[in-house]
Amino acid sequence: MSSLDSEDGRAMTETLTGFAQQLAQLVVRDGEGATKFVCVRVVNSPSYEDAKRIASTIARSPLVKTALYGKDANWGRILCAVGYTQGVSEGTVVPERTSVSFVPVDGSEELELLVRGEPEAVDEMRAGQILECEDLEIRVDLGGGESGTGAEKASYWFCDFSHEYVVSLTLSFLLQNNRGCANGNVDHKW
Repeated sequence: MSSLDSEDGRAMTETLTGFAQQLAQLVVRDGEGATKFVCVRVVNSPSYEDAKRIASTIARSPLVKTALYGKDANWGRILCAVGYTQGVSEGTVVPERTSVSFVPVDGSEELELLVRGEPEAVDEMRAGQILECEDLEIRVDLGGGESGTGAEKASYWFCDFSHEYVVSLTLSFLLQNNRGCANGNVDHKW
């Protein structure tokens, strides 16, 4: 291989990238208490940086993570995370251009929750079926932003928050902050 721009270099880069992505997905799937593997895709953004920020905020939102675990098609939590994303350029998020949907991984039709700022009548039975699956994609379409011409996209992988995770987190917190608790020596400083 003479360089990464050569045919062999491109093939190696593609293989290595695919392998690294598979490993990253395994890390997400192995998250403590995880019951779902979720990919959030933010599309039609004026910039890649803003799409990435929004996808990251949705992926880290405890409200989104718990709604997914509870099989709740609550698009408001997703949209809320879009709205409180820090550092997004003005004109990136235009409510009347923004759409949110669940995309089943089985290839069936996506379930539109919000279309160009208007809530859809959601088939709760179908939403429940989609949310019952281990894998899920959330699609947030920014409609190109204020100009309507944005075509950038970004994706983030994440898992949900389950009871197991919350209980484990709580126990860890208690053990770290109340070391004498098991011996009856309780000192509540929280």
